Amino acid sequence: MSDCVFCRISRGELPSKKIYEDEDVFAFHDIHPVAPVHFMIVPKKHVDSLVHCHSEDQALLGKILLLAPRLANEQGLSDGFRTMINTGRGGGQEVYHLHVHVIGGGKPRPMTTLLNEAKR
Repeated sequence: MSDCVFCRISRGELPSKKIYEDEDVFAFHDIHPVAPVHFMIVPKKHVDSLVHCHSEDQALLGKILLLAPRLANEQGLSDGFRTMINTGRGGGQEVYHLHVHVIGGGKPRPMTTLLNEAKR
């Protein structure tokens, strides 16, 4: 999907505060953080959402989830962090490109607070 904002970010067509990149994934800080550290890990392959993943995406999903704690630690979240995948409109997804939020730092806040702040 050439006009997808996350595809464009991962191709370098739009600016981002990149923290990681390899041949399969791109990680960057969220432009509307809900915590002191808030970044996203996105596959370079366009997949609309988690519900659109299939068995051939298993290795990619595993790579993303194993990358999350490493990047979280590098970003100073050695005490813990939250991961979140919004799936579909009912799950709060706003950008239809699979992405994993990694959130932490400071006092953990209830999910309802985070979701409401992310919508602003």
